[in-house]
Amino acid sequence: MNLSTALRVVRASAVYDLVVTGAFALPWTVGLAFQTVGWTHGALGLSGALPSTDTVFTALFANLMGSVVVVWSVVRLLRPSLALGVADTCARFLFSLGMGAALVAGGSTVLVGLLVVEVAWGVVQGAVMFSALRSGDGAVSGVLGSRHEDR
Repeated sequence: MNLSTALRVVRASAVYDLVVTGAFALPWTVGLAFQTVGWTHGALGLSGALPSTDTVFTALFANLMGSVVVVWSVVRLLRPSLALGVADTCARFLFSLGMGAALVAGGSTVLVGLLVVEVAWGVVQGAVMFSALRSGDGAVSGVLGSRHEDR
């Protein structure tokens, strides 16, 4: 796997994150994001509980999560690197653990779709990062974000 391909994967995962979580980042769009999740849950007749969207803290934590993911995505779009790809792969597995825990605790099974995609991105991106690092394109200086990655 070459460095150019690895950096494209880092950018593509950032675009995916922006599309999926962008609406959670702002107080005036989080309600629409929750409505979309609720509509999907209802339309598919899924089981499990949805978050209570009338509480301030639910919206606050959704905004915090969305804001962090948006900023993280922009950084990966503007300055993709193997180091950010590896960090994002780790973050994907942490998010997956959180989704799994929510499912076990009775959360809506709408999470299954998100969880499958999250794990798939983690596996693909992890494999690409490992391959790029192993091939020599990601020598230690590359992992640390040296300037040669700005292609």
